[in-house]
Amino acid sequence: MPANESSAPLTTGAFNLPDNIAAKASPDLIGADEKHFAAITESLDQAIADLSERLDTARKAPGGSGQAALERDFEIQRLAGRLRLLRRYGLDLCLGRIVGEDSGPVYIGRIGLTDGAGDRLLLDWRSPAAEPFFGATHANPMGLASRRRYRWSKGRVSDYWDEVFTADGLEGNAALDDQSAFIASLGGHRSARMRDVLGTIQADQDAIIRAGSRGALIVDGGPGTGKTVVALHRSAYLQYSDPRLGHNKGGVLFVGPHQPYLAYVSDVLPSLGEDGVQTCTLRDLLPEGATAPDEEDPAVARLKSTADMVKAIEKAVAFYERPPSKGMTVTTPWNDI
Repeated sequence: MPANESSAPLTTGAFNLPDNIAAKASPDLIGADEKHFAAITESLDQAIADLSERLDTARKAPGGSGQAALERDFEIQRLAGRLRLLRRYGLDLCLGRIVGEDSGPVYIGRIGLTDGAGDRLLLDWRSPAAEPFFGATHANPMGLASRRRYRWSKGRVSDYWDEVFTADGLEGNAALDDQSAFIASLGGHRSARMRDVLGTIQADQDAIIRAGSRGALIVDGGPGTGKTVVALHRSAYLQYSDPRLGHNKGGVLFVGPHQPYLAYVSDVLPSLGEDGVQTCTLRDLLPEGATAPDEEDPAVARLKSTADMVKAIEKAVAFYERPPSKGMTVTTPWNDI
């Protein structure tokens, strides 16, 4: 049943469940989660303390020059970005958990997290092992027995929803209801910025996000079909998975149609732990873009926005093109192309 905000909550550690879903507060269903969340809390506190100390040390270190100074700045940026993310979310770094047919629960997070003994508490959502959390369907369960998604409110679990993929997946692992936290989250009110949607990524979207990065990938669809969501999460995924975009090797440029659009999506990538993705509009890519005036003649403006203009420009470009007659290699600081 849907969460009722006016109902007295059933508070048990990390959970703050309305009393109209009291069955979900059963220790049989959330006991393992409570224990795991306690370990995450302890690890987060330690990680924040360690990062704060390392960041302070890095900032006080001599700046040096040349490559040494660049490396120092990159390290400060990396440490500061991760610290901001941990302080921003806390326990709600956890998106959900998956239970394999032959294995226990694995918890999926915005970032990876281990405890002091090196045991994995959260698996980064971009890692290959986390793919079933987004990609499993009843037609292709990808080895899962069940999957759980959490709905967070003020750092506590206000609802959760389980999906079962095997005949015995329900027993001891899952609570089913007729309106999930996942579905309810899709109906949230619009705001000045794009809502956090990582926990609602679906299998078809995830397949595009994780697609290979060699060559061009074109995603076509009508308004509201999730193209922007896919593009933003794909940017974060490529930063994590593509060896060409590793530490100090290069980056991602996200180009939007106009500044209001970029402002609307500006919070998504930082919420995914990626502060290094650059954003701009087409106007920003041109030397004269900042001073170029808007077209005042409506007829000319319409012409410039049509496919006929594109065809004319293609012919003009072709007239000046001089394709190379043999292969060549372009060397950059990050890679040879």
